[in-house]
Amino acid sequence: MLKKQTVWLLTLLSLMIVLSVFYINSPTEDDFTMIFQSEEDSIPFNDDKVIMDDESPIFETSAISDVVDETNVEMEDVEIEDDLFTFIRLELNQSRSQLMEQLETVMASAETTTKEKNDAYEQMREIDQLSTKELIAEETLKDLYDYEDVLVRTMDDVVVVTVRADELQDQEANQIMRHIYDEFGEKSVEVKFQ
Repeated sequence: MLKKQTVWLLTLLSLMIVLSVFYINSPTEDDFTMIFQSEEDSIPFNDDKVIMDDESPIFETSAISDVVDETNVEMEDVEIEDDLFTFIRLELNQSRSQLMEQLETVMASAETTTKEKNDAYEQMREIDQLSTKELIAEETLKDLYDYEDVLVRTMDDVVVVTVRADELQDQEANQIMRHIYDEFGEKSVEVKFQ
């Protein structure tokens, strides 16, 4: 059963990497504008009011923008945190992908020795296992403690767990550390919250 889960996890991770590369390289809105639209085809827009056919204003756009501004202020903090977690994940995936490409180049080279190829293969396997462990730990912690988001990343011999929560009790941090020890073994663990 674990092998099926691992295959699915790796498939989803690969899909996420492909989609992130596609998103980064996707064209901007300007690329999709119509080039041959004439001025006669365009519809005039009044910036101050939304007007129906009988020329009576339905509502002022300034009132709409005030409501939108208030909502945006509240949502910006959440979006920044979401973007931060997403950005860190993306950077981590990109650096690991680059390392994997380098290791694949070593393995494909005819000039490398068998020992070097085996070492490269073992490093690739370790990176793959590490990514899988991080994803499993993230999902487990989210499910167990109902956190909005959890970010688990490994740097050398330290596992850093960042939890999106208003506060984090010492008991919760200890339980998180136990779960990380179970998944990663004897590594130092840092637990943070945002």
